[in-house]
Amino acid sequence: MAKNVLIIEDDRHISDLVSIHLRDLGCQTECAYNGNDGLQQALSGKYDLLILDLMLPGIDGMEICKRLRADKILTPLLILTAKSEEFDKVLGLELGADDYLTKPFSLREFLARVKAIFRRVESAKEAATRKEEQQELLFRDLTIDVEKRKVTFKGKVIDLTAKEFDLLTLFASHPGRCYSRQQLLDLIWGYQFNGYDHTVNSHINRLRGKIEDDPSKPKYIQTVWGVGYKFADLEELDT
Repeated sequence: MAKNVLIIEDDRHISDLVSIHLRDLGCQTECAYNGNDGLQQALSGKYDLLILDLMLPGIDGMEICKRLRADKILTPLLILTAKSEEFDKVLGLELGADDYLTKPFSLREFLARVKAIFRRVESAKEAATRKEEQQELLFRDLTIDVEKRKVTFKGKVIDLTAKEFDLLTLFASHPGRCYSRQQLLDLIWGYQFNGYDHTVNSHINRLRGKIEDDPSKPKYIQTVWGVGYKFADLEELDT
């Protein structure tokens, strides 16, 4: 299904350029050229993504972001702005923006961030569905209580960090599915960690140290050489 994207940007050249490339991704786009119109359209909640400039005529982007989140409109939001100060970036994210891109930006990076947002949203939806369908994942000596965020191995409760738990739950929810390090970064840490492959590696190593009998010969979280990592197929665990 095509994604509906609202672009709130007063620079029509940028708005048109962004719109063209989003349509190339299969998105349907609408544009608003001032903050007042953009806020009214965004409040409808019918969009899958909002592209928002901070410096707008009428209501500015920060205020739009604040009002949307106050009204429980949780549409993913990507800020585009000429402002580069750390304060503006942090404030935008604290107000509920999902990502932040400073002008001028490359269209390749813009599209990569949009795709990453869509992937995180789909992953969250899948996780919510899995949570409704199954609160507990059972694999031989390993038990994952998704709702309580509790993991036991051979009857002993395992102390995991938030990211270790998220990684394990993602893997265990999709046995046999291989994830690249970049996919794991996007899904668990977010796009801003692009290039931090060592973050994934270190978390995998620590996780193996907690749930594997022999971390050097892992049964659960396996390395797929040249690709990434996967959770063992159910057939493999049975044997």
